[in-house]
Amino acid sequence: MDALKSAGRAIIRSPSLAKQSWSSGKHKKLPENWTDTRETLLEGMVFQLKYLGMTLVEEPKGEELSTAAVKRIVATAKAGGKKLQKVTLKVSPRGIVLYDSVSSQLIENVSIYRISYCTADKMHDKVFAYIAQSQRNETLECHAYLCTKRKVAQAVTLTVAQAFRVAFEFWQAAKEEKEKQVKCGSDGEAASSSQSESSASLGSTRGGEVATGDLLDLECGVKDHSGKDGTHPAQNLSTENNNTVWELEDGLDEAFSSL
Repeated sequence: MDALKSAGRAIIRSPSLAKQSWSSGKHKKLPENWTDTRETLLEGMVFQLKYLGMTLVEEPKGEELSTAAVKRIVATAKAGGKKLQKVTLKVSPRGIVLYDSVSSQLIENVSIYRISYCTADKMHDKVFAYIAQSQRNETLECHAYLCTKRKVAQAVTLTVAQAFRVAFEFWQAAKEEKEKQVKCGSDGEAASSSQSESSASLGSTRGGEVATGDLLDLECGVKDHSGKDGTHPAQNLSTENNNTVWELEDGLDEAFSSL
């Protein structure tokens, strides 16, 4: 679980890390169409890549660590002399889903909270790689993919970083919504209790307290069902995409709550 704690911190910072690594090359501009991809990202961004392989690593993040891992993977792939497997990589706030491009068979589904680091490799600039914690035995694995060109490797890296940010926003929105529901429920119970205790002696002045209690209950209902309270714009998205939010929150709660 320590790896997951580091995962959140590492990947949240990854957009800036990616920009630093990109600016060191000849092409200093980020791909123009990667600034407004949120809606597309929710559905899943798809990339056609070639799988180079995997190697175990000892730490969840680190540029030198990933560079060394990619170097080992590339060397092993070259020594093997086999044709690289063509894969389809689908990136969304849920994580990375990997398919065989020829057979469309599912290869692996990696939850976003298990991904601790992603990079467009400096030495092999057409290689995209990420470090994730294995579901099977909790070991840390570095997976590398060959892209058609350098900009594709950069784009995949940025997309994974954006996916983590969106997942984190969903988790925050879901957490706030839960807290509001608890608060509204507590206020409603307090108002009901007050109304019951003083119902025999309610006068014109006390009537205002009962009305306030009813309005609090109504306010909770409006926020819960319409999401139009205007206080947190992100909550509108979380309400409209309720299934996505709560599904993500169930898996991300332990990882994100410790960031």
